[in-house]
Amino acid sequence: MERPSKRLRVTQDVTDDPPTQPSSLHRAISPPARRKFKAATTPSPFQLTHIRDLPTSSNADAVTLKDLLGDPLISECWEFNFLHDIPFLMSHFDEDTRDLVKVHVVHGFWKREDGNRVALQEEAAAWKNVELHTAPMPEMFGTHHTKMMILFRHDDTAQVIIHTANMIAKDWTNMTNGVWRSPLLPLGPQPNGGKLEDGEVYEANEDFGSGRKFKSDLLRYLRAYDARKITLRLLTEQLARYDFAGVRAVLIASVPGRHAIHDTSQTAWGWPALKRALRRVPVQTGKSEIVVQISSIATLGGTDSWLQKCLFDSLSLSKGSSIGPRPAFKVVFPTADEIRRSLDGYASGGSIHTKIASPQQAKQLAYLKSIFCHWANDAPGGKELSKDTLLRDAGRQRAAPHIKTYIRYGTQSIDWALLTSANLSKQAWGEAASAAQEVRIASWEAGVLVWPSLVTGTDEATMVGTFKTDAPGEEAPSSAPSSTGNVVGLRMPYSLPLQLYGKDEIPWVLRMSIPKPDWAGRVCLRE
Repeated sequence: MERPSKRLRVTQDVTDDPPTQPSSLHRAISPPARRKFKAATTPSPFQLTHIRDLPTSSNADAVTLKDLLGDPLISECWEFNFLHDIPFLMSHFDEDTRDLVKVHVVHGFWKREDGNRVALQEEAAAWKNVELHTAPMPEMFGTHHTKMMILFRHDDTAQVIIHTANMIAKDWTNMTNGVWRSPLLPLGPQPNGGKLEDGEVYEANEDFGSGRKFKSDLLRYLRAYDARKITLRLLTEQLARYDFAGVRAVLIASVPGRHAIHDTSQTAWGWPALKRALRRVPVQTGKSEIVVQISSIATLGGTDSWLQKCLFDSLSLSKGSSIGPRPAFKVVFPTADEIRRSLDGYASGGSIHTKIASPQQAKQLAYLKSIFCHWANDAPGGKELSKDTLLRDAGRQRAAPHIKTYIRYGTQSIDWALLTSANLSKQAWGEAASAAQEVRIASWEAGVLVWPSLVTGTDEATMVGTFKTDAPGEEAPSSAPSSTGNVVGLRMPYSLPLQLYGKDEIPWVLRMSIPKPDWAGRVCLRE
């Protein structure tokens, strides 16, 4: 049964009866209350993707792939992803210019006999303007999981887009995904003719949070593809020519291999990148909560040592973090019933992964169970929400999650938010530190970290969740600690408050048989 949303009470309900006299004649005449200063507002730096089968009211400010790629001024596109459908990708460029856009597809299918690689080669062969590039994959269990596009345009600007969707129709139709877009980047000064020399240092010590630091880290990330052979040098040299001053975000990425944790002359990757970044981010005092919302949970270990000491300890850090209590943690992941009731039914579950079959995985479920929360907070089997709770509807309860977000909530507002391709796994974030103080990472990942003062460039700023819109509403300033600063919206992918799992609930498992049909009459039966 669907739980009805609470009706938000307004200060004075409107009646249908016309007034019989001016309102001033039946109320006290006194000076009007002093109006609060209306804070400036900034729309969310993250956006949600458009959901085909949801109403317009749930898709306000949502973006389509056509919005990202359909501009006829795009001259070149570098597309990074795990899964690719080249005909689908090409269909979203402007129809008059799609045969002219130089398209580069960066993938991780390095085995020549891999069916995914063969399919990509066959699809690319149909387009004279499509070129494939294989990322180095030095770790056995790693994937090329980064979801990013770098666009160059005929007006001498460029754009970086970091998102969470595979380049396949399914992810851009009825699955919830997120997008961060840089502003259009102009050409900058051209030292050395814009060329990069081998071994060149990319300004690793630039001001934290600056556009120049973002550029430095992104160029280092791209140079890592050339570790074994020249793969992306042309892209790196081309992107180095552009001015990133307008970017207000921090790149949090992962590169496969072993990396020194304490070498501050280099960009950090994985959980060490989180530690290095979050130590510089101011947060509110008092109690806080960090919500990890992902679409896949790998095998983390029979104990929660890695989860707590590597990932959660890194996420807990902040500027002056030794002062306040450690944040509480919650993990948002759907159950089988949520997948069954989603727009694509059980078909959407093919993109959402965890395992609970082995003894080690059963132990993992035991330590995660108490912090598991539903994606949709209307689960009939979940822990009941308080009857006095105000429900905030994000409009994505039936759009199964492929998005990945990590958000820290303070007592009054949001402290920071991370949109990333990285799920809850050692492959994505890195193993525990070795005796040599190195972190071993298996996969390529990319994400963007933001916080209110970084987005606005002012200290007097707060961030609040926005629901079914990117812009903070009228209520935002009063919910923020300061009514005089800038209020930044953060487009929420899930409804609030979160609903904890019920005592008998478990997460969705792809290989589990579920005889109860979804809305289309399909059942999920496994051998």
